[in-house]
Amino acid sequence: MALSHTILALLSKQPDSGYDISKHFDEDLSCYWKATQQQVYRELSKLTKNGWVRFETRPQAGKPDKKIYHITDDGWQELTRWYMEPTEPSPIREDLIVKVLIGHKMPRQLLLKEIQHRQKLHSAQLAEYRKIEKEKLIANSELAMQYAYLTLKRGIAYETSWLTWCEEVLEEIN
Repeated sequence: MALSHTILALLSKQPDSGYDISKHFDEDLSCYWKATQQQVYRELSKLTKNGWVRFETRPQAGKPDKKIYHITDDGWQELTRWYMEPTEPSPIREDLIVKVLIGHKMPRQLLLKEIQHRQKLHSAQLAEYRKIEKEKLIANSELAMQYAYLTLKRGIAYETSWLTWCEEVLEEIN
């Protein structure tokens, strides 16, 4: 999946500014897609050149004008074309798994420390997802939110599987 399709998907829900699109990546999509503000603005420029989005300028008092991006008919066609393509799993590239692979050649304490560090990170992320689940998504019956909840559930499963794996590694090497 390309960043462009993720931005088009966001704009299919509602027109938005580049800043607000970046916030969606930080707050709503972080369990499955990361993008910096710089990447978002660079991609919006490409999408505009392709004719997949257009923008309207809104003046702001004491600030530069705000660009509000809208998906175009061509953008919808591209998003639909992409949506019809089958998906493939993303390859795993994970430093920690390589460290476990060579753990028998390294001081065991270093690996234990790294696994415990990752447990804390994944526990914190899981807690954040659970908070979002409780506050925003479970009780909301709006159709779009139901689909957003399905993506959050994948993030929850991802973090839970990491925690399970970390426990298994710790049991095995202790």
